[in-house]
Amino acid sequence: MNVAGAVPGAQPQSQMVRPRENRMIAGVCAAFAMHYGWDLNLVRIITAVIIILTGVGALAYIAAWVIIPEAPYGVPVKSA
Repeated sequence: MNVAGAVPGAQPQSQMVRPRENRMIAGVCAAFAMHYGWDLNLVRIITAVIIILTGVGALAYIAAWVIIPEAPYGVPVKSA
């Protein structure tokens, strides 16, 4: 089931990584959305509300940016 705003082709993963696509700042929201199978836009809205209402949200976002590893580069496929 592909929900509008969900990361295309994303299945819940065992390890949380920040993707190299579908990111706005650092890919933290996209990492949570992909890992748990949540709607990406909903995660972004909730994150923005938490950051606006509390200053702790910004610190948590920065900590997640540092802690969550970035996804490896994809190997290009050579076409024949």
